[in-house]
Amino acid sequence: MIEIKTPGELQAMRAAGLVVWRTLTAVREIAKPGVTTADLDELAEQTIRDAGAVPSFKGYHGFPASICASVNEQIVHGIPSKTQVLNDGDIISVDCGAILDGWHGDSAVTLAIGEVSKADLALSAATEAAMWAGIAAVSSGGRLTDISYAVQTAAEKAGQDDGVEYGMIVEYGGHGIGRQMHMDPFLPNLGKPGKGPRLKTGMALAIEPMLTGGGGETVELEDGWTVVTADGSRAAHWEHTVAITDDGPWVLTAPEDS
Repeated sequence: MIEIKTPGELQAMRAAGLVVWRTLTAVREIAKPGVTTADLDELAEQTIRDAGAVPSFKGYHGFPASICASVNEQIVHGIPSKTQVLNDGDIISVDCGAILDGWHGDSAVTLAIGEVSKADLALSAATEAAMWAGIAAVSSGGRLTDISYAVQTAAEKAGQDDGVEYGMIVEYGGHGIGRQMHMDPFLPNLGKPGKGPRLKTGMALAIEPMLTGGGGETVELEDGWTVVTADGSRAAHWEHTVAITDDGPWVLTAPEDS
């Protein structure tokens, strides 16, 4: 069963989503060379708690931090560390979740640290474009894999435009969200359209493509969390929480003017 929210419940999710957006905005402002990923995590936790919310990630299945901070070849679930110092030319994907009044918001951005290569900027832009294409495909009455197909198609087009065959991460994808952070359905980032559950007003989904500059093979590190590219290529990750409404998609983790 996929959770259906009332308009009031979606408004509550919107409030949680804006906590996440403000937190990622704060993190973006200090993410510079010389800063550690632990510094980013400390700021994120303080920002979330100052808003009267609770970090979704901290303690989730034992995860020790309030954000996932995945640097360069790390794809997802990177653990913030005092020894992980950001350097000029790095890219970092910051995934953040917050719980407010029992409702979850979840979003991720990929940030450029200092002067970043054109290839890495293009990789991040391609991933973000794939996310927005997936969001644009959200429609009450549509099918779940309409989103998957839109994400895949946008990623492939970006690769053609950039002259790069971007790797698509298939083991990880989007998900339902609401009273829990991860709920049914799982949302693949590729696939044929017209498959899966029918989308209905009141559903909420986290849409989150991950692309690499190389292959799509992954390796989980010994810490049991951090997932890296098998070939050492760099990775990008973008995510928004989206509600399905009669008027189309409502991005709950973005400001109104985005």
